[in-house]
Amino acid sequence: MPKLSRRSRILLIIGVVVLAGLIIWSSLVGAYVDWLWYGEVGYRGVFTTQLLTRIGLGVGAALFLGAVLLLNLWIAYRTRPVFVPISGPDDPLARYRTLISARPAAFALGIPAAVAVLGGLAAQADWQTLQLFLHSVPFGQTDPEFGHDISFYTFQLPFYRWLLSWAFVAITVAFIGALVTHYIFGGVRLAGRAGQLSAPTRVQLAVLAGLFVLLKAVDYFFDRYDLLLSQRNSLFTGATYTDLNAVMPAKLILLCIAVFCALAFFAAVFLRDLRIPALATVLLVLSSVLVGAVGPALLEQFSVRPNANQREAESIRRNIAATRQAFDIGEDKVEVHDYPGVTNLRPEQVADDAGTIPNIRLLDPSVLSDTFTQLTQQYNFYGFPDKLDVDRYRDAKGELQDYLVALREINTAGLAANQQSWINQHMVYTHGNGFVSAPADRVDSTLEEGRTQGGYPVFSVSDVANDGRGEIPVDQPRSYFGELASTYAIVGGDPGEAPREYDTDSSAYTYTGQGGVPLGNWFNRLVFAAHYTERNILFNQAIGENSKIIYERNPRDRVQKVAPWLKVDGDPYPAVVDGRIKWIVDGYTTLNNYPYSELTELGEATNDTLPGVQRQPNQQINYIRNSVKATVDAYDGNVELYETDDTKPDPVLKAWEGVFPGVVKPSSEISPQLRDHFRYPEDLFKVQRSLLTEYHVDDPSDFYSTQTFWEVPPDPTSGGQGGAADEGNQQPPYYVLAQVEGQQQPTFQLTSALTALRRQNLAAWVSASSDPRDYGKLTVLRLPTNTQTPGPNQVQNQMESTPEVTENRTLFNNPNVNAIFGNLLTLPVKGGLLYVEPIYIQRNEQDSYPQLARVLVSFGGNVGFAETLPKALEQVFGAGAGDATGDGQAQKPPEQKPGGQPQAPGQQPTPELRSAVNDIQSALEQVRTAQQSGDLGNLGGALQRLEGAVGRFEQLQGNGG
Repeated sequence: MPKLSRRSRILLIIGVVVLAGLIIWSSLVGAYVDWLWYGEVGYRGVFTTQLLTRIGLGVGAALFLGAVLLLNLWIAYRTRPVFVPISGPDDPLARYRTLISARPAAFALGIPAAVAVLGGLAAQADWQTLQLFLHSVPFGQTDPEFGHDISFYTFQLPFYRWLLSWAFVAITVAFIGALVTHYIFGGVRLAGRAGQLSAPTRVQLAVLAGLFVLLKAVDYFFDRYDLLLSQRNSLFTGATYTDLNAVMPAKLILLCIAVFCALAFFAAVFLRDLRIPALATVLLVLSSVLVGAVGPALLEQFSVRPNANQREAESIRRNIAATRQAFDIGEDKVEVHDYPGVTNLRPEQVADDAGTIPNIRLLDPSVLSDTFTQLTQQYNFYGFPDKLDVDRYRDAKGELQDYLVALREINTAGLAANQQSWINQHMVYTHGNGFVSAPADRVDSTLEEGRTQGGYPVFSVSDVANDGRGEIPVDQPRSYFGELASTYAIVGGDPGEAPREYDTDSSAYTYTGQGGVPLGNWFNRLVFAAHYTERNILFNQAIGENSKIIYERNPRDRVQKVAPWLKVDGDPYPAVVDGRIKWIVDGYTTLNNYPYSELTELGEATNDTLPGVQRQPNQQINYIRNSVKATVDAYDGNVELYETDDTKPDPVLKAWEGVFPGVVKPSSEISPQLRDHFRYPEDLFKVQRSLLTEYHVDDPSDFYSTQTFWEVPPDPTSGGQGGAADEGNQQPPYYVLAQVEGQQQPTFQLTSALTALRRQNLAAWVSASSDPRDYGKLTVLRLPTNTQTPGPNQVQNQMESTPEVTENRTLFNNPNVNAIFGNLLTLPVKGGLLYVEPIYIQRNEQDSYPQLARVLVSFGGNVGFAETLPKALEQVFGAGAGDATGDGQAQKPPEQKPGGQPQAPGQQPTPELRSAVNDIQSALEQVRTAQQSGDLGNLGGALQRLEGAVGRFEQLQGNGG
């Protein structure tokens, strides 16, 4: 062993102590900061339960692992040979024997302690497995093979497997430790052809090997239950015909053989002949190959595959039933209607539609974030998320109306370079200001100073400036918690101290809410200064006794910390409830061990083209429930969790309620005002629609053939520019206010189109209701298979190839302007399917923002393309079809100037304006001629002349471009 000087040893010891101290200090600081945060939100029991469970589980596993290893090391050392044969003067083991013999206690305790610590750290991560086992509740349903309650597979079997795995680890580590000890002290000698084992060595290793094989027998017993999650057949999850008739009997045979082999190892304790355990090992290996692999493979090849549709029928039937139950898409939840898919409607039929047509949404929440930002941002330190949200409120007439909504949040990342001081980022710009909304079915067409301001949302802002009295009034328009708040804020102040938080241009503000952890004592200031490595927290004189620090400000993160057993939806949304701004967050309970239910990749099923949405982890699940609705107050940060439905309790949630009593409130405490803003969650809907593409099929033979399967279409407007869709990007579902088959009035719902398998034609349309009266009800409109109804991509191609659209591309896609195709909505109307798509234009310059320019409508192969929805509908159906669109869309547009440009009432075109309009028309004709002839030189010159003519017209019009 290398020898170190006294000074080197001291420095090494000091370095190790300092490193260990830093690690321990960092862990303690992080734990204390979490402890304070849980105390702030009132859920400290969640923190202590997790901490104590982790500690208890880690300590228990560490003691077990360390004790087993210590016992075997002690036995190996005590039974070492008295006289160790010396192999020569250069015996490499002599120095190790001397070192261990000099300090036997240090090695006997140190090695097991190190292994125990590592094992404990690994074991504590499985605290959820232990808690679910201790608080398991029955499902009230049994599996079709063994007749056990489903809770055995979801709550109990994972814990038994966990115990078995650690037993394997303990025996393996003990065997290695004993073998190495016996080798060092001469109990194992490699001299000769076969080597030699001392009697104590043979006894100890044989017992350990026998215990290992006995554990393998237990493992074979549990393997039978795991077959109910077999993926032998790629078409479905569950025990196949081969699993039931070959693999399962093989597991029992192997279990018996393993017990026999374990007895053979134990026999070696009394017999000196090692051939018996050797033969037992060979028998175990050969039987696992022949019985466990070859036999099932022969049955699969020669009996099952030639008759698979018949052999697998019962397994498929079980898989269908379990999947529908586990994913909540059974007959009690899903209503399937045969939908005619008519292609001809009279104008008066469309005009008579009072449920869908008046509520067609024109504003795309994934496109208009920049428009909200530029027109309502107010200052650079405010901002909006990349994707806005859609919710519904009652308008002034009491009618249900869908709105685009967003909070004007604090966004310290938007601060200019000269604003980015620590004080500005953490003590001045601390909160957002305002709830911004816009009716989703209309745009502004008012006149201001002789200019037409058409194509923009009709905004209403409830902020401090108007005391929250916008169209949707709020009592407290300030928001300290939101999706853009990525850093901490220090708020509050002592009585009489001047406010320092920016509020308006003429006033500052001091936070008076319940959120935040007190910074009044020096210990807390020291802890947070260390946690954030920021000395200003310690030395800033503005931090007083009443100051608080607000952190963990993202509503999704707050809910995840309060309920660590939940998977949280990727798109929280703000809602005004009783005058308070609340973030509503959906929480899911999931499992991956529900017998016979289809294993589904969560990340893949929920992936689509929506921007700004937190993606789900890519892990397999085969059970999901939206069991929890959570709210986070945007001002106080209070977190409240509610059970979604008491009438249909979720066993997984009930188990977690046993672990964390009182954390989730019963659904009876949900106020009607809050329930009115519950949306059917997107991630759950995406998973369910993915499964409905297959599990709408009842007959096992049809399921096996897959000929009646559907699929989620790719997004035809992926990237916002139209064109061919990316096959890897699923079309997102869309929230709409519509009335569909079986509904008596318009309801707010989440909808999606489904196409035939590997085809582009529409096969079905599915929606999930968000109405409190039938919340969660899934409606499937199944189209006939003997007709070809165009799907989203076919309709998109048809729309873009329409002559009117191709002609207008010259204006839209000129060097200064981009056309952005919005969401393609599929809406059932009077037995047919109506497609509606807004088109936005955006200038190619910094800080530009989209403006609604045209509306595309398609029905039965006919395409409408116009400035307004009523006009587009009339182009498709005939005069009068747009009468049902409501005042917001059917209002009379301004008078038109020559060349199609809007003109203010009473304003007459001057000769200069007429000349500019004529120049535009002439340049347009030259562009068309050049395009038809393919002359790129003439086309470039024509486009330059067109740009110049448009510039002169805009200058004369006085609208600045």
